[in-house]
Amino acid sequence: MSIEGNPAPVPTASVRRSRRIPLIWMVPLLTALIGGWLAWDTLSKRGPTIVVEFETGNGLVPGQSPLKYKDVPMGTVKSVDISRDLKKVLVTIETTHEAAPLLTDKTVFWVVKPQLFAGKVSGLDTLLSGSYVGMMPSTEPGKAERHFVGKEDPPILTTSIPGTTFKLDTKRIGSISLGSPIFYRDIEVGAVLGWELSDMARHVTIHAFVRAPFDQYVHDGSLWWDASGVSVKLDGGGVKVQLESVKALLLGGIAFETDPDRKSPRSQPDQTFPLYANRDAAHSAGFGRKLHMVSFFHGSVAGLQVGADVILHGLKIGEVTDLGLRFDPKADGIVVPVHYVVEGDRIANIAAQGNVPLGTGAAEMIQRGFRATLDTSSLLTGTKVVAIKQIADAPPATIGRDGDEFVIPSSESGGLDSITASAAALLTKINRIDFDAIGTTLAGTAKGLDDIVNGPQLKRTLQSLEATMADARDFARKLDTGAGPAMGRLPDIANQLDSAITQINRFAASLNSGYGGDSRFNRELDRLMPQLNEAVRSFRALADLLSRHPEALIQGRPSPGKP
Repeated sequence: MSIEGNPAPVPTASVRRSRRIPLIWMVPLLTALIGGWLAWDTLSKRGPTIVVEFETGNGLVPGQSPLKYKDVPMGTVKSVDISRDLKKVLVTIETTHEAAPLLTDKTVFWVVKPQLFAGKVSGLDTLLSGSYVGMMPSTEPGKAERHFVGKEDPPILTTSIPGTTFKLDTKRIGSISLGSPIFYRDIEVGAVLGWELSDMARHVTIHAFVRAPFDQYVHDGSLWWDASGVSVKLDGGGVKVQLESVKALLLGGIAFETDPDRKSPRSQPDQTFPLYANRDAAHSAGFGRKLHMVSFFHGSVAGLQVGADVILHGLKIGEVTDLGLRFDPKADGIVVPVHYVVEGDRIANIAAQGNVPLGTGAAEMIQRGFRATLDTSSLLTGTKVVAIKQIADAPPATIGRDGDEFVIPSSESGGLDSITASAAALLTKINRIDFDAIGTTLAGTAKGLDDIVNGPQLKRTLQSLEATMADARDFARKLDTGAGPAMGRLPDIANQLDSAITQINRFAASLNSGYGGDSRFNRELDRLMPQLNEAVRSFRALADLLSRHPEALIQGRPSPGKP
């Protein structure tokens, strides 16, 4: 209020509009910007969606299992569904932008599980996170693809490490796995990259990678064998245990060796080698040329198996590859064809002659009596081997051909089977002997002898013989005492007779010379000769009488009734 009474002026408020944006609106704006950026970033990094067919889900989890290439995430499994025909598992994968150029019709997908590779554990994270899908694009250009058929086994891996990949041919893979180590002189020089079936699934081809500089030691004459596990061998020197390494025991492994004395060129990439079961098999069969042979056996081959040894003079020269049954029209029966492979260069002088045709040495051996027989290598297990032996007095034979195989004549002689067969034949003959009849005959014979020995006839005969011997002794005694003088005159009588005959011969000679022919004297002499012959006969009768009855000189002529 004023002093003069005039009222004070009333103040008035003025309103002014603010041009600033309220801070409260900054929060949703910032959220929208971040969301938009995240959406753009996600869309820009997202690649195409693909579908991969597998036989099973193998532990894949939607929204969790990743798609990886060289351990780099390339996408995530979106869903795992069953196909309409209920035969396949359809795995839908959302890939990243970087995976788009890799998705061609030559890209390979498989499910990664925990495994040992090249001495280390790969896929160990799958023990916690589960399995994931692995991919391996091709280096060759291809067409873009969004639907794939996955592999159940990992593909053959590739490596950027300097080295060479070789192929190993085997019938079974055994304990060899992806990443199994390769050894040379107990040094790890490579790893197994993978394997594939070949020759209508009869063989397995293993891809073995040997890193530089060790790949230069792989030559065409190198020997490769399965070094997995422990080899236990019992021989004359005791028990021998061979272990390539602990790593080979756990992971499986392969070893190779090159003999420096056998000159051979260095092997080229993808050279194929046979993979032997063990070191002994590689060293015993690691020779060049191979002869495919077959022998037909008419008897049992029990104990002979595929893979059995073929031996010559106790040394392995090959192995059995197949067994079977075949009807032989010539023999009108069933025979067993035994197929086997022989390393022809096992014989040194044949190996030195490189221009010798295949089968020439075998044909010469057949002509010399060599035949294929079956021998028992172990009496405990009954295991048999094919033995090439020279059979004495073998019938003539020649080598034949059955397709691509040489036919080696077989023989049932030799070996434990022949001894067993001979023993069986001998036992059969022995069993045919009627021992009961022989025993009965022997018993009857013994009884007859007993009756003869202990019978009264033999006793009377012995008594008579004893009496006769007594008479003979008495006669000899009398003859010795009584005929002594007469027997002493016999030499003089013989000398006189000899002299008389000499004179008569001289007289006859003189008469023949002087009075021969048809003279009177000759006629008279003819009459005289019969008389002389009669005198000689009388003298002979006298000599016979004296020889029988010397006592006649003393007692006179015996009576006619006495002999």
